[in-house]
Amino acid sequence: MSARKRIDLALQGGGAHGAFTWGVMDRLLEDERIEIEGISGTSAGAMNGVVMADALTRGDRDTARQALHDFWKAVSRAGMASPIRRTPLDMVTGNWSLDHSPGYIAMDLMSRLVSPYQFNPFNLNPLRELLTERVDFDRVRRCPELKLFVTATNVRSGKQRIFTREEMSVDAVMASACLPTVFQAVEIDGEAYWDGGYMGNPSLLPLMEHCGSRDIVIVQINPIYRAEVPTSAAGIMNRLNEITFNASLIKEVRMVAMLQRLLGDHGVDIGCYAGTLFHRIAGDETLGKLSVSSKMNAEWPFLCHLRDEGRRTAAEWLAEHFADLGHRSTLDVESVYRDTEEMR
Repeated sequence: MSARKRIDLALQGGGAHGAFTWGVMDRLLEDERIEIEGISGTSAGAMNGVVMADALTRGDRDTARQALHDFWKAVSRAGMASPIRRTPLDMVTGNWSLDHSPGYIAMDLMSRLVSPYQFNPFNLNPLRELLTERVDFDRVRRCPELKLFVTATNVRSGKQRIFTREEMSVDAVMASACLPTVFQAVEIDGEAYWDGGYMGNPSLLPLMEHCGSRDIVIVQINPIYRAEVPTSAAGIMNRLNEITFNASLIKEVRMVAMLQRLLGDHGVDIGCYAGTLFHRIAGDETLGKLSVSSKMNAEWPFLCHLRDEGRRTAAEWLAEHFADLGHRSTLDVESVYRDTEEMR
């Protein structure tokens, strides 16, 4: 077999939609031609990353695939006790959304009116318990097979904090996934942190600075484009959420592309940015049809549906672009991340 092609993964956050990323990772781990050198993840992307790192210290790629399966199965089991569930009508019609769920409506309303310091004074979070039970962070910190970076947002400074594999802890991952309207800020070394999606969803710079691979594969699970302009209060907030959690990624990719085009092509030394090749595996077709409320749907059939869609999308991407790895970017930055109106 020829030498494996090394890639880095940039994994977005998105709640239960992170199961799509699970499917992508499962397909990539299945392909012996691919070697994953580094992962930069936020929120659900960070969880997928630490689960994989922990598993690699215990076994091989198949161990990692099984660990990801078991993690998401545990997420589903934990969600069975939640009052935030689909209505019987939604189940019958095959609607994965929670927009009509009384539990979701109540929680959404409460999050707009009451602080998590008031409605959840004990700061209970079942995901923290789940991660603590299933991931040995001592092993993650010692994992030599994978470079790992997790992004969180410093509440006081508004700056991003990138936790390296050597700094990894359950607090770092929970900070990366801390939605401020739902959970209390996570305190680490005297600093308070919120969801990393506000400042880096995910951050690409650590992959360029610390990894040898030229290829960064972005697994994007927050839709960029919506054909319809939202008119309801919930729809407006949902779209604002998507735009916010894509903004930092789009700016970072465009900045690197601009440096490569304007400076690199003229012989100016732009350091680690020079040889970076961008690729994108996106769930636009599948996830673009779902409302933001489905990010809280932890039903096993739904998670498996997203996993299967992730596997299918990754397989199609590999079939079309595997030969491009190491040679050219397959992400068309201008068409995907730039509004054509800017060019007029």
